Amino acid sequence: MNFAQQALNGLILGHAFALIAIGWTVLLGTARLVNFAHGQMYMIGAFVAWFVMSSWGLPYLLAVPAAMLAGVIIGWIMQATLLRLTIKQDLVSIMIVTLGFGHMLEGAAGLSFGSTGQILDTPLSLKDIYIGDLWITWQDVAIVIVTIAVFIALKLVLEKSRLGRLVRMVAEDPKLALLAGVDVRRVYLGVFAFEGAAVALAAAVVAPRTPILTSMGFQEVIITFVVVVLGGIGSVTGSYLAGLGLGFFTAFFGAYVSQAYATAAMFGVLIVVLALRPGGLAARAGGR
Repeated sequence: MNFAQQALNGLILGHAFALIAIGWTVLLGTARLVNFAHGQMYMIGAFVAWFVMSSWGLPYLLAVPAAMLAGVIIGWIMQATLLRLTIKQDLVSIMIVTLGFGHMLEGAAGLSFGSTGQILDTPLSLKDIYIGDLWITWQDVAIVIVTIAVFIALKLVLEKSRLGRLVRMVAEDPKLALLAGVDVRRVYLGVFAFEGAAVALAAAVVAPRTPILTSMGFQEVIITFVVVVLGGIGSVTGSYLAGLGLGFFTAFFGAYVSQAYATAAMFGVLIVVLALRPGGLAARAGGR
């Protein structure tokens, strides 16, 4: 195995993991909620991007915002349905509802797009880059660039803008924020819409690397869960570092041990890290 090639694969995979997880990171940090339909929202975003390119003939640059729009609509509808439970912080009911919502999305995708796998070919995924013995595609480069851009923009919004201050207020104490005149309901709706847009963006950018299947949502939820918990609940910086570290680990474990046991190994890493540092990587990364 080429060590340099696996390191490059890990770099790309790590940025893909971080991008897939960022929406859930913000959701957990703000609303203290877990959305178990996150993986199915990723799947829908990938299928929408594929559909508008293959059936409508739209270019890739328009397929990406189309997927994001679908994600925003799904996120908004989901939170509008859950709003009363969110305000009450009825976490058990929310988990059950999001699980059911995910299964509904998977069924709807099967009816709309078929149960067979699809391939999302883009102008970037079809162009190779060779650096000596190393090989990547321009789609891989796009994954890294888009992920870095999204994380930088999100950090600036959360730390420097009025919107970010409102989001942090709701995250710290929603009842106190409500008494201070903050429209908590609108913040929750906005965060769910952002999660939908972010995971759909990740799908449109990352999905060209793998076949698109209606059953792919479960694997994405597992990856997202590990990244978010390793990074520290609600920590943007921690999620980026966790995604990157998990990407390198998965690439080398799959190459030198076995790809079949990569998911089990992820949870092994999660257990070890949390046993040594219960706060996750955010404890070193400086929080949000």
